[in-house]
Amino acid sequence: MQRERTFLQKTNLFLKGLAMGAANKVPGVSGGTVSFVFGFYEELIYSFRKVNLVALKLLLNGRFRSFFKYINAQFLTLIMAGSIFSYFSISLVLDYFLKHYELYVWSWFFGMIIGSIYYIGKDFGEWNTKNIISLIIGASVGIGISFLTPAGENDNLWFVFICGIIGVSGMTLPGLSGSFILILMGNYVLLLVDSVNELLFVFTNLLSGNFEVLSDPEKIRYLKIISVFTLGSAFGLVSISHVLGYVLKRWNSIVTAVIIGFITGSLGIVWPWKKAVYLTNNGNFSLDKSGNKIIENYSRFIPDFSNLETWFAIFYIVIGIALILIIDYYGRKKK
Repeated sequence: MQRERTFLQKTNLFLKGLAMGAANKVPGVSGGTVSFVFGFYEELIYSFRKVNLVALKLLLNGRFRSFFKYINAQFLTLIMAGSIFSYFSISLVLDYFLKHYELYVWSWFFGMIIGSIYYIGKDFGEWNTKNIISLIIGASVGIGISFLTPAGENDNLWFVFICGIIGVSGMTLPGLSGSFILILMGNYVLLLVDSVNELLFVFTNLLSGNFEVLSDPEKIRYLKIISVFTLGSAFGLVSISHVLGYVLKRWNSIVTAVIIGFITGSLGIVWPWKKAVYLTNNGNFSLDKSGNKIIENYSRFIPDFSNLETWFAIFYIVIGIALILIIDYYGRKKK
């Protein structure tokens, strides 16, 4: 898996990390799908699996060069740096477009997921009974998740740690949106919006020489939350990758069929035509604007085909599909 990379290849990996990070933050879109389509999924799982007892021994013995080589550190650093940087750059641009051009953004993602299903499925191989059943199971779970009702916010640190483990699943399980799972657990806004914004605020203040922010109890609370969430995410990445590495090695076709099913099921989450759900003061959900908007949860509906906006949305779906087909075309030309 490990090899020397040129500067252009390193830049390409960083950009792929940017794309994966942006996808991880958008509810309904899986960063794992991005890694699958961009062709670095297997190396990602392989590298995370190398974070084990052997790596720990190398680190404790001071054999840092061997440690970095063993865990494929160059690859992981570029991908993770891109993903983290994305939370403070690309994802902010996505937030803007989701706020002002929501229908078209969801249409674009919907098209990319359709294209991803084709991309992963075209070279699958034999669709026997086991694989078809696995596909149906994966799709059923994906669709079922899309219709669950979100829970309330919970900032208990143990629960935040668990959120980190589960939320990071979107990076390692294509089709399973970690950010959407966080919505269902009630902590999406707390962990991926409020805490990230507070962390950025603290960093910018510290860099400008203002250390008084560290005496603010509310800022310290958010720093504790984002730190525990990060630890949970790191633990989840390593542990889930070990399990995935094991099952992919032994039941590759079955696991791939489940992944295709997951991705297909996630189409229900990113369906472009939906109405926002609002959370009322008594804790109930409503379609009228009587409470706080739950941006990530919707009531879906069939589009009006006499509306020009609907045809623009369909155009963006086609653009999303075309983008994946172009990636596939250039990927084949390189081989």
